[in-house]
Amino acid sequence: MGTHITPFEDYTIRRHYDEKKEILYFSVTDIIQALIQQSDFQTARKYWNKLKQRLQVEGSQVVTN
Repeated sequence: MGTHITPFEDYTIRRHYDEKKEILYFSVTDIIQALIQQSDFQTARKYWNKLKQRLQVEGSQVVTN
């Protein structure tokens, strides 16, 4: 299937379906961009980076190895 774009209101959310594992992946930064209603992708990226940093400090695992 590969990578596809899914429209959500005025934003596009990138997604990828892994046929072997039968798992659908979504772009976290695209989702954050829609949730905080920012037109600038870099603002969403910076928001996600800061959130990951804060969650790591408090001991939460945000990304699997």
